[in-house]
Amino acid sequence: MARVSLTPPRTLLFRVVEWYSRRTYGKVLDPGKALAHNPRVLWSDLRFEQSVAKWDKLDADLKALALMASATSIGCSWCVDFGFWESAERGMDPRKLRDVPLWRDSDVYTPLERDVLEYAEAMTATPPAVTDDLAERLRARLGEPAFVELTAVTAVENLRSRINAALGLTSQGFKDSCVPRDPSRTAAGRPAEGTLRSGTG
Repeated sequence: MARVSLTPPRTLLFRVVEWYSRRTYGKVLDPGKALAHNPRVLWSDLRFEQSVAKWDKLDADLKALALMASATSIGCSWCVDFGFWESAERGMDPRKLRDVPLWRDSDVYTPLERDVLEYAEAMTATPPAVTDDLAERLRARLGEPAFVELTAVTAVENLRSRINAALGLTSQGFKDSCVPRDPSRTAAGRPAEGTLRSGTG
C-alpha cells in the first residue's frame, strides 16, 4: 500500500504530467502521483529522466536486463511490472524478461547477458560487490562508452526502485496487458525508453 497519497495537489505541472501519462501509457503512473506532492522533486525527476532517455551507447536489450535485475534485487514490483511491459512492447523476447529473477538457472541468456545481469545485481548489493574480473569482461566486450552507460543506468534504476519501494508503490498491471509481439518490430512511434520512468513511471 502506498505510503503517500496518490491524489496530489492538482498543480499545473501535475495536470500536464497526468495528461501525458494517460496519452502515452493509458493511465496515470503512480510514481508521478507520489512525486507530485513535491513539484520541485517531480520537475527535477522529469528533466533527469528526459536526459537519461537520450543515452544510446548500450544495446536496448542489455539495458533492459540491467534495469530488471536491479529492480528485482531491490524488490520494486512497480518497476518490474512497468519494465516488463516497456521492453515487451518494444519487441524484446518476453522469456528473457520473465526469467530475470532466476537467470542463473535459465538457458535463455547469452554469456554477455549473464555478465550484465550479474553486474547489475552486484552493483545493487549493499555494499556493491562488483569484481575486477567481471568489470573487465564487460568493458572489453562492450567498450568503455557502453560500459559506463551500463553502470550509470543501473545506478539510475537503483534510484527509481528505491524511491518507489520506499513509498510503497506496487504493480499497476502493465505486465498483464502485454500481448505477444514480433521481436523484429521496431519501437518507432513509441516514447523513448525511460522518458518518464520515475517521475510518471
